[in-house]
Amino acid sequence: MKKTVIGALAILSALAVNTASAKETISVVGSNTVTVLMEVYSEVYNKKNPDVFIEVQGPGSSAGIKAAKNGSADLGMASRSLKDSEKEPTLKEVVIARDGIAVVVNNNNSVKDLTKEQISKIYKGEINNWSQVGGENKPIVVVTRDTASGTRGAFEDIMKLKKKIAGKKVSAISQRAQVANGNGAIKTIVASNPLAIGYISLGTVDNSLKALDVNGVPASVANVKAGKYEVARPFLILYRDGKPSTATEGFLSWMTSNEGQAIVEKKGYISVN
Repeated sequence: MKKTVIGALAILSALAVNTASAKETISVVGSNTVTVLMEVYSEVYNKKNPDVFIEVQGPGSSAGIKAAKNGSADLGMASRSLKDSEKEPTLKEVVIARDGIAVVVNNNNSVKDLTKEQISKIYKGEINNWSQVGGENKPIVVVTRDTASGTRGAFEDIMKLKKKIAGKKVSAISQRAQVANGNGAIKTIVASNPLAIGYISLGTVDNSLKALDVNGVPASVANVKAGKYEVARPFLILYRDGKPSTATEGFLSWMTSNEGQAIVEKKGYISVN
């Protein structure tokens, strides 16, 4: 009898351990920019739902779109609108936030305002001295994101930084531009170089650098919401139709709920509600 009781207790103990470790994992892959918000979502949601673990990776928007299409991740992240060539009937999009793209310079730079045309010419290499746009007679150091970046893709579209070569659209950004991997890297370069110009997510701007007005309009959440600040884009979550698990669907719904959207605004992005 004693052996039977001990055996039963051992089974119950094993079941308890298995139940405690039986977390469902939701894999989320894509935009480096959206990853900043997604990591906060993951932490908050896991506290509310301890049986769900959200694994987040940020290799870039292009990788997120691909992962959502081929099913290698439950959810993909993109910080730009999809190109026509990327759209598929079975690929579903959910806008979880909107964000401005801030054009940033060093705090010691006297320039405060640029037009979209001036920014485009700077990135093409047609304007290469700050004196050409009202600043000091010093060279402009152009900093851009890598080609997999959704922020770069959106920036190129808005600033008309595309050109055709052999019938194919390619980037018109000067090959002399420094390439940085992520918002943080651009912030570090611009904050430490008085001659640099870059572009980052509006939600990541802080007092370490200066966001320029574009066409006379300050880069602010209010101006993006009002449609006055034109350098803006969506944050997309992507998934295959019929693919989401019950846990994934629950997480998707929560992100666009009032509670999820309150996190969007707290982090400096723009709610979709």
